Amino acid sequence: MALKSFANGAIFGEQFGQASPTVLAMHGWGRDRNDFAAVLDGLSGISLDLPGFGASPAPEQAVGAAWYADKVIPILETFDTAAIVVGHSFGGRVAVMAAATRPALVGGLVLAAVPLLHREDRSPVKASLAYRLIKAGHRIGVLSAERLESAKSRFGSADYRAATGVMRDVLVTVVNEQYPNELALLECPVELVWGADDREVPVSMARRAAALIPGDANLTIVEGVGHHIPLRRPDTLKAAIEALA
Repeated sequence: MALKSFANGAIFGEQFGQASPTVLAMHGWGRDRNDFAAVLDGLSGISLDLPGFGASPAPEQAVGAAWYADKVIPILETFDTAAIVVGHSFGGRVAVMAAATRPALVGGLVLAAVPLLHREDRSPVKASLAYRLIKAGHRIGVLSAERLESAKSRFGSADYRAATGVMRDVLVTVVNEQYPNELALLECPVELVWGADDREVPVSMARRAAALIPGDANLTIVEGVGHHIPLRRPDTLKAAIEALA
């Protein structure tokens, strides 16, 4: 399926179905639009490459989920009816921000394995003392850029090591965000779909998030599945979409 440009060329994606789109899908960190190919098969929708992934250009500076939502909202404004917005992991952060900011544009949310709150067993990301000392040494000119880059690769997470340039700074920004206020502002029905074996975003987070959402918030736990629900259980995500249609 051919790539299409949206939002005046700021974002690229693929459109599924011949009818006007009713579903907007957004992928997780380090992924792209292809994760939703099976989910959207037979539906009318759009799967995006979020800025910095796939074919979409990266932001020029470190930004958070609110910036991404601002880029997605013009796409939602082109829909004939309020959209069902589907977000996996990072894409779910953006989906919640968009729905909280412009509730009239979103008729339903499907959130799959989304880090909506800080984990109870972990503090927000804070660099180790050793890494902070290396950064300080580089800042005053004592340590080289090569030494700093080596430290980033040594101390960073797998996602951080895989990211380059500004996307590393974007990652640091978003992993320290949480969205309790935005969850409380949601006006649409919400389907939460979680892998029982998700070690990155445990089911306990889904339950805590569901308690903050006013109105209808249905949680489906998928046994034998970890974090990558769009690839492992596209049928479950499609059923969640159809439940909101």
